[in-house]
Amino acid sequence: MKYNIFVGGIHIESSTFTPYRSGEKDFHITKGDELLNRYPWIHKYKDRVNLIPIMHARALPGGIVKRSFYDKFLNDFMQQLDLALKLNKLDGFFLDIHGAMSVEGTLDAEGDFICALREKIGYDVPVCASMDLHGNVSQTLFDLSTVLTCHRTAPHIDTTQTRERTLTNLLPVLDGRKAGKKISKAMVSVPILLPGEQTSTQVEPGKSLYAQIPRFLQNKNILDASIWMGFPWADQPCSRGTVCAYGFNKDDTITCAKELADKFWGYKNDFKFVGPVASLKEGLQEALKSNKKPYFLSDTGDNPGAGGDNDTVLVLREILNLGAEKLKKIALVSIKDEQTVRELKSKQIHDYVDVHLGGKISPALGGPVSATMLIINKYSDNIAGDSLVLKKDKLSLVVTSNRYQFATEASFKNAGLGSYNDYDIIIVKMGYLEPDLSSAAKGWTMLLTPGSVNQDLKSLTFKNLTRPLYPFDDNFTPCLDVCVQEA
Repeated sequence: MKYNIFVGGIHIESSTFTPYRSGEKDFHITKGDELLNRYPWIHKYKDRVNLIPIMHARALPGGIVKRSFYDKFLNDFMQQLDLALKLNKLDGFFLDIHGAMSVEGTLDAEGDFICALREKIGYDVPVCASMDLHGNVSQTLFDLSTVLTCHRTAPHIDTTQTRERTLTNLLPVLDGRKAGKKISKAMVSVPILLPGEQTSTQVEPGKSLYAQIPRFLQNKNILDASIWMGFPWADQPCSRGTVCAYGFNKDDTITCAKELADKFWGYKNDFKFVGPVASLKEGLQEALKSNKKPYFLSDTGDNPGAGGDNDTVLVLREILNLGAEKLKKIALVSIKDEQTVRELKSKQIHDYVDVHLGGKISPALGGPVSATMLIINKYSDNIAGDSLVLKKDKLSLVVTSNRYQFATEASFKNAGLGSYNDYDIIIVKMGYLEPDLSSAAKGWTMLLTPGSVNQDLKSLTFKNLTRPLYPFDDNFTPCLDVCVQEA
């Protein structure tokens, strides 16, 4: 039998500790064939599935989503859904989300979204969701979904496989319902909340924790199992680790969820930073002394890939204070400063300009930095927007109109910076290095800088977390009760 499966959702990771608010200009909205291009594997299921695109919004991680944008998107989404429902019988829904969205006026954005979806399509239609392992699973999201699944790797090299697994979870659910079979759902909230830079699956104990999942999947009664590390820069009651298991045997499903949760809790003291860390001053001095090239430095507190402002100038100021720009060839990517890009629009390449860079989103972190620099490139990018490359002595600095993360060498070259190997030191607004950068790095240090995604979670002012919660609290006995339902 061929099933009609609708697909859509909204995808963003939101830090609640930045003044920045994510709105219409931050999101890329897709419909129709453009949305279907997110699922390049769909042709393999052409005899079983008619995948019907509704609407999808995706943004670079940022701040809390503006209520005005969210309400408009939700209204447009429901209109598109109404049109699809008039033309097609709905068998199942593929919900494509991140899981760490925050919206003005609610502490459970994904819960809000799935409530609206259920009000439209009813409560009997299976809804299976694809998520990031750095998402948060609320009770509402678990209750109203049929199966939730998430990445099994961080850095995320299994995004395509995770989305495909969402569809392959839907099919046996739909087949089972035809035969009168329901699935068992089990969830355990694990009271741990740690930065992704301490929970990579490439190192221990994350590597061993996620390696447990295939063992449980060898049991034919288990449909799927997932582990969420949670998103630590969202001040929400559901910000914490979560384990979910789904299967066709209640006892086996409970056992799977319980054992994974116990294993997760048992590792709580073993999670460490995935690479060397240092203060800003110490890390920069170490890079200057090193003979390794290229040497990468991660400005972790201003990581736009986790929702950081992308305009703090702490690292730039330290470079200039130390005179590092005269000592080694350095690339700093990047600083968001739309005002500066706009003010320099009429200037030409090879012009010297006086600039006052950054520090406009979170002034409390300092800025701007004033300097005289040379314009060496002007370019435009679909995401970064109009951008400049400025130079001072041996320092090259990219200034973008929009928040942007230089996660690949292609984006580096697109800015006209050449190869990674052309530089002694490359400073990125990032936490752990993405695969492209990691493979190129001959040396690397994560700078423990302040910012809206500060690695020192205890330094942030949380108000809504559910306590007790490690590492904010210690020496407590966790509640690892299993919530079990049928769907």
